[in-house]
Amino acid sequence: MKSTLKNIRSIISFLLSGILLFILISPLTADSVHIVEKGQTLYSISKKYQITVAELRAANNMQENDVLKAGQKLVIPTADISAAAALSANPAPAAEFKSSGNKANSTYIVQKGDTFYGIARKYNIPLSELLAMNGLGNDAVLKAGQKLTVPGGISSNSGISPANGKTVEFASSQQEENSSSGTLAKSGAEPSSMDLSAADPRKYSKAPAVDSQLVWPVKNPQVTYVKGKVSGVQLGCKKNEAVTAIRSGTIMYCGVYRGFGEVVFVQSKTGLIYAYTGLGSVEIQKGDYVVSGTQLGTAGIDTISKKPQITLMVFQNGMPMDPAKAPRG
Repeated sequence: MKSTLKNIRSIISFLLSGILLFILISPLTADSVHIVEKGQTLYSISKKYQITVAELRAANNMQENDVLKAGQKLVIPTADISAAAALSANPAPAAEFKSSGNKANSTYIVQKGDTFYGIARKYNIPLSELLAMNGLGNDAVLKAGQKLTVPGGISSNSGISPANGKTVEFASSQQEENSSSGTLAKSGAEPSSMDLSAADPRKYSKAPAVDSQLVWPVKNPQVTYVKGKVSGVQLGCKKNEAVTAIRSGTIMYCGVYRGFGEVVFVQSKTGLIYAYTGLGSVEIQKGDYVVSGTQLGTAGIDTISKKPQITLMVFQNGMPMDPAKAPRG
C-alpha cells in the first residue's frame, strides 16, 4: 500500500513538473494575445515583448499609420530572428527568389482576416520565405482577394504547425546580394531575466576548416556552428571584448530581442543583413552608417553556457547563409 501511494505521488510530482515547465517555456514558443491599454503604442508594446515593431505590424496586418485603440487585441508573434531580419529589408523580386525546396509553387487567394504569419504557418514555411517568394518588404499589407505565391502540394487548411523550430539549412553563398534598404524600430526593452536553459533551441556542429585570415567580429574566436532557431556561428571570446562590424552598412535595428540579448542588425549596401547577437552593450544607434572595423559594442555572457561569447548570423532575403562565406569589408 505504501509502495502504491509512493508511486502515485511520484506520478503526480512528474505531471506537475511537466505542467510548470510548459508554463515557463510556452511564452517563448507560442503566439499570445495582448489587450491594448490606454496610451500604449506599437513601440511600447514591442519593448514589453522584446520583438520588433515590424513583426507586430506583420502579425496584425497593420499599416504604419494605423492607430491603436484601448481594448484592441493584438497577436504577439513568436520571436523569430530570421523573420525580424526579413522584415528589416525589402527582399529581391519574387522571380529571383531561390527556394530551398523542389516543389512547384501555387497561388493562394488572401481571405479577410489573413496575416502573413498565419499564411506562413498554413504552408509550414518561415515568414521570411513567404515574403521573399512574393518580393514583399516590411511595409506590405494584405488585402482580401490578393494573390500570393506559396509552396505547392500543401493544403491551405491543413493546420500544419509553425516552422519556427525546424532546422534551417544555409542558403547558397553563390546567390546574388540584391535586397534594398528597409527599417526596423529600435527596441530599448530591458533584458529578460527568464532562464532560457530549459528551452535551448541550438544544435551544435563542428566548424569546418576556414581561412585563418578570415575577419570575425572578435579576435581569434572559438568558432562553433549552430542550427535550429539560431543558424549561424557562435564565437567564443574574452569577457567584455570589443565587437566590431565585419561589413560596412547601415544600422537597421539595435536593442534587446527576446532570447538573444542585445542585438545589432547591419544591412550592407547590397542587402545582406549581418546580425550580431548576445552583446553585453551596444555603442551605436539605429540609422548610423558604420564601416568595417567600427566597434558595435562589447561581448556579453551567454545565458546558457555562462561564458563570454556572441553569435553572428547573416541573412539574404531573410534566409540564413554561412557567415564564413559572407562578404567582408
